[in-house]
Amino acid sequence: MKILNMKSAGVQCLLFLFYLYIPIASANEVVISIIIDDLGSDNERHEQVVMLPAPITCSFLPLNEATRRLANLAHQQNKEILLHLPMESLANNPMGPGGLSLNMTRQEFIWEMQKDLASVPHAIGINNHMGSLLTQHPGHMGWLMKEMKRNGNLLFIDSRTTSASVAKAVAVEEGVPSLERNIFLDHDTDIESIRSQFAKTIALAKRNGSALAIGHPRANTIKVIKEMLPKLKAMGIRLVSVSELLEIKKERNKLWQASLSRLPKDVKNSKP
Repeated sequence: MKILNMKSAGVQCLLFLFYLYIPIASANEVVISIIIDDLGSDNERHEQVVMLPAPITCSFLPLNEATRRLANLAHQQNKEILLHLPMESLANNPMGPGGLSLNMTRQEFIWEMQKDLASVPHAIGINNHMGSLLTQHPGHMGWLMKEMKRNGNLLFIDSRTTSASVAKAVAVEEGVPSLERNIFLDHDTDIESIRSQFAKTIALAKRNGSALAIGHPRANTIKVIKEMLPKLKAMGIRLVSVSELLEIKKERNKLWQASLSRLPKDVKNSKP
């Protein structure tokens, strides 16, 4: 009896894995990306982040005293740069300069966003600062994504400050290249907690092929990153910028789709 004529779920599952494994496993490598946000103050730790010898993505708050200088320095160090765009939170925390709020008209929203974007030189995209309220509103996220498209090929990173965020879904709908955060490195600033979160990032990447972590310019965060950078290669991990991560995930999705097209019809059309 030919394998394709076998109808058991077990055989179909084996065929599925066989056809998927070959093209994807050979092309995959394990990658992580790290964004350090809240940058932009005239602070020694902020400059240390910018000078880290690795493709750490630097995300700058708008209209801060040192944002322009540090963003230019980061660009000189071949770092990718994001606008860390302040958005209204459920707790109504102070957003700082350039914040976007729910009560803004569309014109006010766009004007503020454009002013913020202009204050961060070399920005290739945006991730949200706070925003647990605003990112739940598809209308405002639609304004944001449409304006991002008008400004060229900007990418969007959903910091996922709430599980109810619709930001990435709206980005996909509007055709804006997008990713979402997997791990916060330093919600707890204790160094052992940060080491644990870094380990979780690596474990997630090994399981899924990639992971995106966000941290902040805190002394212990910088210390842990410096500890881990020399160890990543031996662990089979490559640190990449957010734009490279986006491209890698896009290519893997193409491979996945291609592998599905190679599946035997009996497997693709089988019903549970």
